[in-house]
Amino acid sequence: MRREKSQELITERNNKIKETLKSLIFPSVLAAIIFGLVFFVINYQNIEQPEEIVEIRAFAGDEKPIVMENDDLKFTMDPLTTQFTVEVKESGKVWYSNPQDAADDPIALPEEKNKLQSPLIMSYAVETGLETTLNCYDMSIANGIYEIEQGDDYVRVDYSIGNVEKEYVIPPVMTMDSYKKWTAEMDDSDVNVVSQYYKKYDINKLSPKDDKDELLANYPELANQKLYILRSNTKEAVRKKLQGIFEDAGYTYEDFTADKELDLSERSSDKPIFDISMIYRLDGDDMTVEIPFSDMQYKSDYPIYTLTPLPYFGCGGTEDTGYMMVPEGGGSIINFNNGKVSQNNYYANVYGWDMCLTRKAVVHNTRTYYAAYGIANGDDSFVCVLEDGRSYAAIQADVAGKNHSYNFVNAIYSICQREQYDVGDIANSDVYKYLDSLPDESLALRYSFISGNDYVDMAKDYRDYLKDKYGQYLSMNTDSNAPVVIEVVGAVDKVKQVVGVPVSRPLKLTTFDEAGEMVTTLHDEGLNNISVKLSGWCNGGVKQKILKKVHVNSKLGSKKDLQELADTIGGMGANLYLNGITQYAWDSDITDGFFSYTDAAKLISKERVKLMEYSRTTYAQRDDLDPYYLLHTDIAGQLSDNLSAQAQKYGVGASFENDGRDLSSDFYRKNPHSRESVSKLQEERFKGLDSTKVMINMGNDYAVPYVDVVTEMDLRGSEYTILDEYIPFYQLALHGYIDYTGKPINICGNSEEAILCAAEYGAGLSYTIMKESAYILQKTLYTEYYGSEFDSCHKDIDETYNRYNSELGHTFNQEMSSHVKLTETVSCTEYEDGTRVYVNYGYEDYAADGVTVPARDYLVVR
Repeated sequence: MRREKSQELITERNNKIKETLKSLIFPSVLAAIIFGLVFFVINYQNIEQPEEIVEIRAFAGDEKPIVMENDDLKFTMDPLTTQFTVEVKESGKVWYSNPQDAADDPIALPEEKNKLQSPLIMSYAVETGLETTLNCYDMSIANGIYEIEQGDDYVRVDYSIGNVEKEYVIPPVMTMDSYKKWTAEMDDSDVNVVSQYYKKYDINKLSPKDDKDELLANYPELANQKLYILRSNTKEAVRKKLQGIFEDAGYTYEDFTADKELDLSERSSDKPIFDISMIYRLDGDDMTVEIPFSDMQYKSDYPIYTLTPLPYFGCGGTEDTGYMMVPEGGGSIINFNNGKVSQNNYYANVYGWDMCLTRKAVVHNTRTYYAAYGIANGDDSFVCVLEDGRSYAAIQADVAGKNHSYNFVNAIYSICQREQYDVGDIANSDVYKYLDSLPDESLALRYSFISGNDYVDMAKDYRDYLKDKYGQYLSMNTDSNAPVVIEVVGAVDKVKQVVGVPVSRPLKLTTFDEAGEMVTTLHDEGLNNISVKLSGWCNGGVKQKILKKVHVNSKLGSKKDLQELADTIGGMGANLYLNGITQYAWDSDITDGFFSYTDAAKLISKERVKLMEYSRTTYAQRDDLDPYYLLHTDIAGQLSDNLSAQAQKYGVGASFENDGRDLSSDFYRKNPHSRESVSKLQEERFKGLDSTKVMINMGNDYAVPYVDVVTEMDLRGSEYTILDEYIPFYQLALHGYIDYTGKPINICGNSEEAILCAAEYGAGLSYTIMKESAYILQKTLYTEYYGSEFDSCHKDIDETYNRYNSELGHTFNQEMSSHVKLTETVSCTEYEDGTRVYVNYGYEDYAADGVTVPARDYLVVR
């Protein structure tokens, strides 16, 4: 019995031991894993990262001017400042890269004077988002840390920009003999100073802290003899004192050069240093400037945020007469010294906002749809056209009397874009993620010089540039009637209750049959040269679902009905365009073929680009509205192809709601696209649609040569206070080559003003119509269509167009030859055949050139 009981106790004890061991297995394994991870992290963090070294340039030239010349221009650079002049041989006009008397500007602070003397201004940023501006005069030229290279057809300036440690003429390394030689010429106090800051090294008697291999690598002569080496932590004030001591002892620059050969160490600084190159060329009567991304060097902790090349080229002083032309709307004038020193400066993003960069509020969207600006100074002028890299630019301009005495306009480029991280409570400041690397691209600007100071001459020069660049794609049209665009709204979305659940459903506004009847009525009543844009015809409504698959909206009719509409419109000599959204996904999910994790574009932070609409009252995001997504560039390209295929299927044109207007980058990890590369993709896609008629909105300059109609072009732009005049610069260049219209007249808010603006800018007319009553739009988000009810507006359309066409229809196959502002409210536009169009925005009649222009009206004189 005792044995059996003892055996039971042993067995029970063994079972408990086994259970205890089993219970320890998981904690032991987990502890081992944690230990391994800790070991890896510690060792990984101890891996020495290669130090980022930015090469520092040094000027080694002389004072001899650097000259580059052709039959039209002479370029002369001062090698001591890298400032230059461009002489136009035809007129004798000399343009300066920087104002000549900048250093003596009576109102500029020292920092502003340095900027005025800089051919290049840049800024860099850090992880917290803090931005610092540097100018190349103070941070490069004054320190001689730049190089100039002249080739057969170029002048290249390589700048190192930053707070580089000044070079003092003192020996970095001395042999025993040199040390005795120089100290023998010094008094005891000076010898005492020198002995404190030069450490004696004997390779056979090193201290435990000394790294023998490193010392021999940096100072190979140490293997043969003892050396005195300047301590690396010697401050600038001490170096300056040592320079005086050695100079008194007879130490020369030749001695310094010889001693530097003993020092092979590469000293680097934690301070931000940047290498940027500017390449100048003469091309006929143009000067070009190139800044290659591949030549930019900077430390990853200090990414280049912005660049402003030639910020003050051609600027005007307080005694000069002239103006700046900025690309606001069709064009705008800022007169020199206009006295508006209390107003904000002019600033506008080329092609608008990049939707792949987040923003928390929108007060006002700045945008230009062409990338050019100009200056008229005295009797001459120039136009600067942004070429490569223009999608990264913004145009900025200001008048004299604020920070300095000069009127200027320039382009500022965004280089390393950034994204703010939401770090919540773990950080007390903002944290930003910057673009890891730059694309293999360049910035390029072209300056075209004109013997004349009229913006009409500047616009004609720009027209010649476009014609040379695009050739056959930009040819004169054959219109004999004024173009008119009729947008027919098929359907919109409206929230309805389905079994008590709010669901978005298409709301019919115009069937295909009704669309055909309305367009036929307009045609029969005199409208010619009609382009019909059909919106909301598929995938739901105006804010359509993603176009991966195209479903004709059955509430509007069948595919057969759509084909009959196409045939009806084509039969009357008009053109039908199917409108589609190709860059965004509205109200779409997996059932529509949209999976946001793979189909949406990515931010720099690699999050999906989820977009919100903004309140016009608070400017903040509207959380009561559903978000939508910016599509991955490749997906957007597929949707554009799908839209084009549908247009070709029905034998009609394609109308792109976004392409040619919106331009966004995409930081998708596996296949990123820069904003510039996306513009090239859009351009190539339009170029490939030569057999399909194409309509776009707004009309970005890279797309316009390849399309047939541009709608909703922003003719006048925003009326910023700093602007003095509004001019049709872009329209002077394009009229007769491309049909374009402003915003729809009947729903723009001021139809009278819109008609007058169209007459001045040589634009066609545009209208938006629907068959249903405006009352059906109650409790929807589409109140902008209230004025589009066909039965209410079609009579006004007929009357307005028939008058406009009878008086102006013959001008649409002609170039615009002149434009002049007679008063603040009266203008005169002239065409090749001598036709003059007077427009009076004022509220009183105006008598000019023997004719009277009625108030709030236009008058055509042939």
